[in-house]
Amino acid sequence: MSVTRAGIADDPLAAGEATPAARAQAAAEGRRRLALLGARVAIGVILLACWQFASGRLVDPFFISAPDAVFARLWQWITDGSLVFHLSYTLYATALGFTVGALAGFAIGFLLGRSEALATVVDPYITAIYCLPKIALAPLFIMWFGIGIESKVAVSAVIVFFLVFLNTFAGVRDVNPVHVNAVRIMGGGSWALLRKVILPSAAAWVFTGLKVSVPYALIGAVVGEMMSSNRGIGFLISQSTAMFDTASTFAGLVVLAVVGATINAALKRLERHVLRWRAPA
Repeated sequence: MSVTRAGIADDPLAAGEATPAARAQAAAEGRRRLALLGARVAIGVILLACWQFASGRLVDPFFISAPDAVFARLWQWITDGSLVFHLSYTLYATALGFTVGALAGFAIGFLLGRSEALATVVDPYITAIYCLPKIALAPLFIMWFGIGIESKVAVSAVIVFFLVFLNTFAGVRDVNPVHVNAVRIMGGGSWALLRKVILPSAAAWVFTGLKVSVPYALIGAVVGEMMSSNRGIGFLISQSTAMFDTASTFAGLVVLAVVGATINAALKRLERHVLRWRAPA
């Protein structure tokens, strides 16, 4: 260890250099991620191979199509611009519904979680509305908002609202009283209590609700498109089903699966960043 011109020891740790143990741990983590990626890819290839083998040999292609036909249809949609046109409409409706439902669910869940008296009063009404099948409300929303994007956003928002609301409400009520008392003993006011205890405690619950609600937001938008629309992935699937076009139906389902998985992965990365203060499980 040498001494620099400023008289500070040239410590590898102070200079931000990785120790051998840290490098070994990083290398092991890299190998683990590579092995995980390889296992996932292998499972996908095996499933596609089994699907391709079964089509025409074990099952009539009319019922299950085939991976090559599905990918050919996807490529056709990409080249003629159909995929971008319909997918952008679905994503726009999903994003609007997800945003409106998540904000409303968080606000009302936080309010009722902090007010036990108000939560007790409105609990029967919340329970009654929650028990309604949300998809059954789609025809009513079409009557109210028309066949435009507003009805799709409404269906998506209602589904997301309850998932985020219930998790936010549970997260706010799950605050450890010991932490609340500790902040108050140290002289913290309502703002400090909210910022230091309540919001961090509820954050994990809120992100759980957000992750769970993503596919349901997509489902709400797609169901609305299938009922009344002339664009969107739901419209493509409905049109393909009416024409007995199995390849196009599976192509639409593949697009929805990829979109849902991508959004969910993005939320997981955001959750790890926001909740980086928590010890890993």
